[in-house]
Amino acid sequence: MRNGLATELQRIRPFWVLGDLRLIDRERRQERDGRLDLLLEDDDEEQRYEVELMLGSTDESHVIRCIEYWDIERRRYPAYEHCAVLVAENVTARFLNVLSLIAGSVPLIAIQLTAIEVEGRVSLVPVKVLDARALLREDIDISPTAKPADRGQWAQTRPEMLHVVERCLALINENSDKKFDLNYTQQYIGLLDGNRPRLFIVFWPRKVGASLEVVPGEDPEPWVARLRDTGMSAKALNAEKLRVLVTQSDLDSQPKKLVISEFLSTAVKEYLSS
Repeated sequence: MRNGLATELQRIRPFWVLGDLRLIDRERRQERDGRLDLLLEDDDEEQRYEVELMLGSTDESHVIRCIEYWDIERRRYPAYEHCAVLVAENVTARFLNVLSLIAGSVPLIAIQLTAIEVEGRVSLVPVKVLDARALLREDIDISPTAKPADRGQWAQTRPEMLHVVERCLALINENSDKKFDLNYTQQYIGLLDGNRPRLFIVFWPRKVGASLEVVPGEDPEPWVARLRDTGMSAKALNAEKLRVLVTQSDLDSQPKKLVISEFLSTAVKEYLSS
């Protein structure tokens, strides 16, 4: 029955409530036993969704399993963002309260899936009853003690991303009296102020460029609006930080390049004044 539900969910694609996703795997075997029902991916954001399906009402075992599988996958593939998704026929008030508490530290979505019969045909109607994504970035080792790498490793595995990062560094140094270098780690590229790693600007690998996490030193929402107005993909992560996807074509576009340069310069000035 469970496999049948997974097949039906794939066929009718009720996950439009999460965006335009593609199926990566189903019944994915986990290292601590058990199987993840569905693994979905958003190609644009390179975000993965670990989906646990449940017949009937939510219960403790499925909540635990959903979070456990999310934790396993995010540690296995730290370059992606990950979100736990619990799908059930009935998300009870009791468990909705519990899920809301958990969502303070786990990016979590709860979907209630209702079957409706119309003229002899059954349709599944998904409703998001909880959406708490990106409350906290997963606890990747984003610190000065992250495992080191070198330029050659990035040039071999992510040449396009590295080119974007180096062009962004040139913009940073062009507008700053203090000159920065790149700090290469196995998971991300940060900045070096002399010999000191700094994380107010961090570059994460993406298929088409680099995802920049930036602390602009002010409300990020106006910057998000400006970046989006140029056609770029940007969002605020919290009250202090924003994320923007930057590609080589963005840096080749003069209007986009000017906005990128300005907000990177703002972040540098905030860092130097703190």
